[in-house]
Amino acid sequence: MDKRKLMLLMGALVIAIGTALAARSMLSGGAPTPVAQAIVPVAPQGPKVMVAQRALPTGTIITQDALKFQAWPQEMVKDAYFVEGKVDTNKLLGTVVRFPITAGQPLTQGALVRPGDRGFLAAALGPGMRAVTITVSARTGVAGFVFPGDHVDLVLTQTVTPINNSGDNKTLPTLNVAETIIRNLRVLATDQSTDTEQVDGKTVVKTFGTVTLEVSPKLAEKIAVADKLGTLSLSLRSIADNQSELERAVASGQVKLPPGASREEENRLLTAALNRPIDSNTTYQTGGDVSRFSTKAMMKPGPASGGTPRPSMSPLLPPSGPPTPSGPTVRVTRGQTTTVEQARN
Repeated sequence: MDKRKLMLLMGALVIAIGTALAARSMLSGGAPTPVAQAIVPVAPQGPKVMVAQRALPTGTIITQDALKFQAWPQEMVKDAYFVEGKVDTNKLLGTVVRFPITAGQPLTQGALVRPGDRGFLAAALGPGMRAVTITVSARTGVAGFVFPGDHVDLVLTQTVTPINNSGDNKTLPTLNVAETIIRNLRVLATDQSTDTEQVDGKTVVKTFGTVTLEVSPKLAEKIAVADKLGTLSLSLRSIADNQSELERAVASGQVKLPPGASREEENRLLTAALNRPIDSNTTYQTGGDVSRFSTKAMMKPGPASGGTPRPSMSPLLPPSGPPTPSGPTVRVTRGQTTTVEQARN
């Protein structure tokens, strides 16, 4: 191949490449292919406002773990928001949520009800619940380490005089009894206030004389009677205990989550179950259970079918059922019923 033919072949190749590039440019509209770039989220530049750290249903008592400050765009900050540096967080503790607030939503001044405001207790109470106040001391009130939003057990301590059914008219020794009558009660307020005092960034514990609790109407009657029987004491519950009670209620079927329920509905049902007082399967201790030198309880006669005897818990009421016969006795069975009767000559 001579030099002239080689130059013509190279020229044709260059023209072919140029034509291909021109055709590609025309098909793509003449715009250069953009280069993909990673989109990096930009944090909002603005003041930090107070937002809900978790979902806060209506009636929630604000605690330290419910709130946090989060950066918010300057143009979206409203006058009703709580801005960092312009609000004392400690003064918001113990306030009550007036309407539901979702996680991450800014809190507004109108969303919280402060102690002393009209409707404070009404907003804190759940549907169908009541507020009752009991008198406590430093000893019976956990030395002041009980705050609104905590959960407590209610313990009744009383002195019982057992009833002598032997017929010899002897006075029996008194019996000291402590009984947990209600568990998982939510504390609404102490001494009509939920304010806490801060010194050098630390909460100063104050003793109080009264505690307001959230109960059902039936439990309100029970507490009114228990207050006359003896001394009422508070027993502070752990947060982990509340969660275990909730899991037990769900597992036993006491709390039923409907199929297809939304997340908000599930949270509402679980929150109601978490705050539900419990007055079943209560426990008690007598002086004989605590010390071998203390007199044990007088035992009531068991039911006719042969149940376990129970200690007499009230000095005012006689034992239920027929009186215990004195002298020789025999057991008489009639069908499925067995009774103890006095033997006759």
